[in-house]
Amino acid sequence: MRESFYRYLMTKRDPNGVDEISHFANAAFFDQAFPKHSDDYHEISHYLELNATYLPSMSVFDEAWQGYLEEVI
Repeated sequence: MRESFYRYLMTKRDPNGVDEISHFANAAFFDQAFPKHSDDYHEISHYLELNATYLPSMSVFDEAWQGYLEEVI
């Protein structure tokens, strides 16, 4: 089983970060309902579309997902 997207995203956390992915990671850290064990694009994307008011655009998720694919898979 591969590493979850959430686990990958947590490597991008930076309290002083100014880029969108670090902001996404910082906010997801505090999102108790985030699907932390998932590695499924559609499940995470669906969750974010319905629940993540902290995400300014789904393109931020898509960019983070691409990084996940390049580093983890």
